[in-house]
Amino acid sequence: MQRELAPMVSRLNEVDDVRLVAGADISAPDDGGVARAAVVVLQYPELVLVEKKVVERAVTFPYVPGLLSFREAPLVLAACQELDSDPDVILVDGQGILHPRRMGLASHLGLFLDKPTIGCAKSRLCGRHAPVGTESGSCAEVIDEGEVIGVALRTKAGASPLYVSIGNKVSLNVAIDWVLRCCRGARLPEPARLAHQAASGRSRTA
Repeated sequence: MQRELAPMVSRLNEVDDVRLVAGADISAPDDGGVARAAVVVLQYPELVLVEKKVVERAVTFPYVPGLLSFREAPLVLAACQELDSDPDVILVDGQGILHPRRMGLASHLGLFLDKPTIGCAKSRLCGRHAPVGTESGSCAEVIDEGEVIGVALRTKAGASPLYVSIGNKVSLNVAIDWVLRCCRGARLPEPARLAHQAASGRSRTA
């Protein structure tokens, strides 16, 4: 299914006139198998919180590396469906095309929602890259089977890089630009950081 969906992902930029930027994340299931998915929407460029939705549900799909979208996407989509606002771009804590089959969570969500999405992952799933410079904004291309599938991007000096990739309806250069635009001194861009807090239970639902 991932191989069939991957060609449908648009790698052309459709991000324009951004006024609302969202972040999406999901927690690991608890001992009872229940996970928490969160989506936050921020006004841009102020990055002030507009809306936050959190959904808790049992996870039924098993943990299989490379197939996490089938485990996580239903909960994140459920949270997105609760939104009253309509974000212009979504930063997803997960992979886009930086995936063995070029179909990570950000790409799944981008196709289902028909929205520009950006993969903004904390770890690398596949591919290789050169060392990343120490300054914020430094990056190195991640290459897999001769194809550039994303970048390792230093968003904060002294912090580990993030792995940024196309989710859907965005070019790689624009994806990098928006991740950096949304950073406010932390490793994670603000929409993803707040979504991570909400998914981990460190903030209340709106």
